[in-house]
This record gives sequence, structure tokens and C-alpha cells, in this order.
Amino acid sequence: MKSSTTGVGKKSRATARKVSRTASRRGTPAANVAVTFRHLDPSAALRLYAERKFAHCARHLKRACEVHLILTVDKYRQCGEVTVKSGRLALTAQEETKDLYSVIDLLADKIDRQLKSHLGRTATRKTRAASTGEIMAAEEER
Repeated sequence: MKSSTTGVGKKSRATARKVSRTASRRGTPAANVAVTFRHLDPSAALRLYAERKFAHCARHLKRACEVHLILTVDKYRQCGEVTVKSGRLALTAQEETKDLYSVIDLLADKIDRQLKSHLGRTATRKTRAASTGEIMAAEEER
């Protein structure tokens, strides 16, 4: 018969996973998401949906960032504009559809694409060219 103190069961592995996940999340800063509603009543559901969609921005940047989302309704047009600021980086996107939830989805996709291209550019800048001494040493080895 197994004792409960050995920590070999399914439950102990699940709690260990949960502890390791929370420990890894502590290092990532949170994104401050501010939602502004223009010409419509503020909805808690829309606010929570937007906060969940834009919370990933800080994880990509590995630093704290501010996200400001403006949702506007003009007759049958639902518009959205988002600005993400983190240090010197500032990303903006605008979108217009017939549904506010789809506006938030499309804005999140646009910002995600912009973040990926920015991270790709910074990664290519960080790779340095080989020095003359390294090139000469590589040629001598051949």
C-alpha cells in the first residue's frame, strides 16, 4: 500500500506542475490594459475579454507595457483603436467591423503581428558579423 507522503501520484504531479507554472509566471511583468468606451455603455464582459486578449503583450516583450484600447460605436460602425507602449516601443492599430468582439480579435491579431516583426528585427540586429580575425582563422583551417 502506498503512503500519501511519497508524492508519486497523479495529484502530487498536478500540484507540482501548478507550483512550477506560477513560479515561472512571477518573472513576467503584467500588462496594464485600459479600456475606454466612446458612445456606448461600459460592459464588464467586453472589458474582461479585451484584458484577456491583450495580456500576452508583456510576455512577448519581457517587460511591463501599457495597452490602451478605445472602443467606439457610430450608428452601425463599431471601431477600435489600440496603442501598446513599452519603453521606446509604441505600436498602434485600428479596425472597424460590425461586432465589437471581432474588433478586439482583429486588433489583437494586428498587434501580435507587429510584435513578432519587431522581435524579429531586434533578433537580427543582435546577431553580429564575424570579425576579420575569425574569418581568417576559418580560412586557415580549410
